[in-house]
Amino acid sequence: ISEMVTSNSLLYGSEKTLRRANHVGEVDPISVQIAGADPIMMAEAAKYNMDKGAQIIDINMGCPAKKICNVMAGSALLKHEKLVEKILSAVVNSVNIPVTLKIRTGWDKENRNALTISKIAEDSGIQALAIHGRTRACLYMGDAEYNTIASVKQHIKIPVIANGDITTPEKAKFVLDFTKADAVMIGRAAQGRPWIFRETEHFLRTGEHLLPPTIDEIQNTTISHVNELYNFYGEQTGLRVARKHISWYTKGLRGSAQFRFNMNQIENCDNQLHAINNYFNELREVNHFISYDDEVINKKETMVA
Repeated sequence: ISEMVTSNSLLYGSEKTLRRANHVGEVDPISVQIAGADPIMMAEAAKYNMDKGAQIIDINMGCPAKKICNVMAGSALLKHEKLVEKILSAVVNSVNIPVTLKIRTGWDKENRNALTISKIAEDSGIQALAIHGRTRACLYMGDAEYNTIASVKQHIKIPVIANGDITTPEKAKFVLDFTKADAVMIGRAAQGRPWIFRETEHFLRTGEHLLPPTIDEIQNTTISHVNELYNFYGEQTGLRVARKHISWYTKGLRGSAQFRFNMNQIENCDNQLHAINNYFNELREVNHFISYDDEVINKKETMVA
């Protein structure tokens, strides 16, 4: 799924929106996530992105960010069930490709309405529903409500995708078994650890664990990712965007705190790449495979979606 794209047509010509609408080289199926609060604008955004190559439209009604909710988009829409119905119907009727929906369990603990929203979604023609197991008010605090996801799964026929706190292959299996969901969605746990997908797929299929990635693999993955960021954003912006990704790739690794501090001082792409290679070359002298500091990773996992 793409980065979230605004439904405001006034921004279609902006550099950021044009970049997000460029799907050259992306892996099929191309799914574009849109956000907004106006049914007509959301329908237009869906058609615009379909014409640009989207093969699936995903509607975001789960984002808890204040800047999104302040314009009554994202999870703020969960407070307005009639508006939800209008938006979903407008988008589904505007395109001839599948439309999916991402929600939370409700606005707050006193207003959990995921079941109502899910039935509206099914009746509106939504093809699949992803649910993050927290309310908007919870943000990413507390434990995910897998019981709510399980209840939704029992009451609708469209595929349900469970999301929230899925940080290991074992957790993915637990969530699938508990909720009976059709799939799981892994969010921020994949930041800097993209191999979590192959590890999870392998574990679910065989019940066995794969070997951890090698230093060579994560070094090559990081360098390749950073170069792609330079190409996509341009060197100046790409260098700054790369910092957070480099931090995710190295968080929990030996000596990474000082490395990340130094990385944030670098203002040249060549120097950034040189520093990455030096860091991993030093790690390789200690261990061929990645070894995480479990305490650091556990702290991170308390904040993952």
